[in-house]
Amino acid sequence: MLSISQQIDALREQLREHNYRYYVLDDPSVPDVEYDRLFQQLKALEQENPDLITPDSPTQRVGDTPLTAFNQIRHRLPMLSLDNVFNADELVAFDRRIRERLGTEDEIEFVCEPKLDGLAVSLLYEQGVLVQAATRGDGQTGEDITQNIRTIDSVPLRLRGQGYPDLLEVRGEVFMPLDGFNEFNRQAAARGEKTFANPRNAAAGSLRQLDSRITALRPLDIYCYSVGFVEGGALTKTHYDNLIQLKQWGFRINSEVERVTGAAALQSYHDRILHKRDALGYEIDGIVYKVNSLKLQAELGFVSRAPRWATAHKFPAQEELTQLLGIEFQVGRTGAITPVARLEPVFVGGVTVSNATLHNMDEVARMDVRVGDTVIVHRAGDVIPKVVKVVLERRPEKTEPVQLPQQCPVCQSDIVKADGEAVARCSGGLFCRAQVKEAIKHFASRKALDVDGLGDKLVEQMVDLELISQVSDLYLLTAEQVAAMERMGEKSAQNLINALEASKHTTLPRFLFALGIREVGEATALNLATHFGCLQKLQSADHETLLQVQDVGPVVADYIETFFQQAHNLDVIEKLQQAGVQWEDIEVAEQGEQPLAGQTFVLTGTLAEMTRDEAKAYLQKLGAKVSGSVSKKSSAVVAGEKAGSKLTKAESLDVPVLTESDFINLLKHHGIVQT
Repeated sequence: MLSISQQIDALREQLREHNYRYYVLDDPSVPDVEYDRLFQQLKALEQENPDLITPDSPTQRVGDTPLTAFNQIRHRLPMLSLDNVFNADELVAFDRRIRERLGTEDEIEFVCEPKLDGLAVSLLYEQGVLVQAATRGDGQTGEDITQNIRTIDSVPLRLRGQGYPDLLEVRGEVFMPLDGFNEFNRQAAARGEKTFANPRNAAAGSLRQLDSRITALRPLDIYCYSVGFVEGGALTKTHYDNLIQLKQWGFRINSEVERVTGAAALQSYHDRILHKRDALGYEIDGIVYKVNSLKLQAELGFVSRAPRWATAHKFPAQEELTQLLGIEFQVGRTGAITPVARLEPVFVGGVTVSNATLHNMDEVARMDVRVGDTVIVHRAGDVIPKVVKVVLERRPEKTEPVQLPQQCPVCQSDIVKADGEAVARCSGGLFCRAQVKEAIKHFASRKALDVDGLGDKLVEQMVDLELISQVSDLYLLTAEQVAAMERMGEKSAQNLINALEASKHTTLPRFLFALGIREVGEATALNLATHFGCLQKLQSADHETLLQVQDVGPVVADYIETFFQQAHNLDVIEKLQQAGVQWEDIEVAEQGEQPLAGQTFVLTGTLAEMTRDEAKAYLQKLGAKVSGSVSKKSSAVVAGEKAGSKLTKAESLDVPVLTESDFINLLKHHGIVQT
């Protein structure tokens, strides 16, 4: 039987090993739930035995007491900066200087690794236990951030294995992965809090929190890249082997580190990493090259405040300053209105940028960006350039806040923005040229007017050839026009014309769904049709009347009302009717005539002839309530294919069960004809 002390030691060792496999090897051996279970066991034992708690325990990462200020720490060995090269010629010159200084014509072996855009730190270990962490600062003196560094799970509090020096300083770069950065900013924006302009600022701001409990909530990580001061032990003879040794002791090393020989291989590595830069999951701004041999490093020495044996090969800048000359509003294929910044052209991310997205009006308001401002523009790889920050101290006088236009810049229909939504949209869905392709695709889709043979590519080709510019133009097409299109013969053309003719005979629910009104799906279209019975009554319905329809709330009511207020939309609907698109009006039952009033139905399984939403709408039209759970009070359960626990419960409670065939017969009995 293990003693309490032995149990605690065993749990700590297990947790350290799991951390090593997860963060260093990227090969976890247990699921997260098992790790959490072990952690809670250790935490409980330590709480019961506080005298056995040690600073290097996995439970002791977060401090309880905030600091009042950061102490200054003088580095035992300076944390020097690096010289830079910016192109292939400068890289060749760097290699040549090294060989000339060493007096050799032999090619030099280098170690290459991505240059992370984060914050350089120093980690000091005594007898394998983390005792101090500091920022780079000015290279000579940094700030004591020990409490905050301890909160980063990938930083080992105690080294694994053996053979490490009595005193070991390890240097690395703390950064915030892109996924974590984006999620942090999303949550901060949702809470109305300040967001960070980029991951580097996020990492630096997180490490300079006086309360380590705040830092612990930030998704920080680290890659270690070198050894600093060493006492009471020796390391290997090369930089690369030192990195491998650090990895064995529990430090996280970048998986992109490589040994190469010669300047051509350096350039090849640079090009490979630049190509995959946007897929790395973290931001980098270049490559670092270091002579691998520590003996040769010592021979080469230093110049000024930089080593002769290393350099940084910088990538094109991903952020630059420029002036915002104007703001235009673009209309997307689904009607989304996007503010676009017109910029003083600036070279960023390898290209000249003159336009950048501002995303939406919520972002414009959050940044308070105005025409005339100096702004920071970010561009990464093939990502669309975006404005990420305003330099407020450079704002000129008499600037005005940006206002969302009231009408669509393409079709002049009203622009609507629902409460709680970030995106504003054009309401002229049937008419707006910016939305025409998507509108026609939706109109012809299977659950709308079901135009057989009219696929997405064909719609795009017709619009591009200017054969159609709105949905009503479909019914003006001739077989000759269609046959003249690419990959369309006479027979295919005639088949499409026949399918268009057949689609003219539809139903009111299908037609309403085909209009593409925002948030009006199949079920809502069916509810609207059965509530109003005819299109004219729906078109003239006001907001309060629309709210009386089953499943129509304030936002959907706004969308419907606005859609039918646009003259362009009404004009297209009239053209469709003139072209012969028709349907039967639906007889609206009086409130007292609903045959299933007072009954409760439950739907389960998959129905072959209709969707669950359609079945629900049919039942509601007949006055029934539709519940999600089965009880003794249930009137019946409609069971489709693969019905599960609800069917079993219905049978145990003797609740009547209807097959899909039974259900369809019930609908027909009460005058509901399937659409």
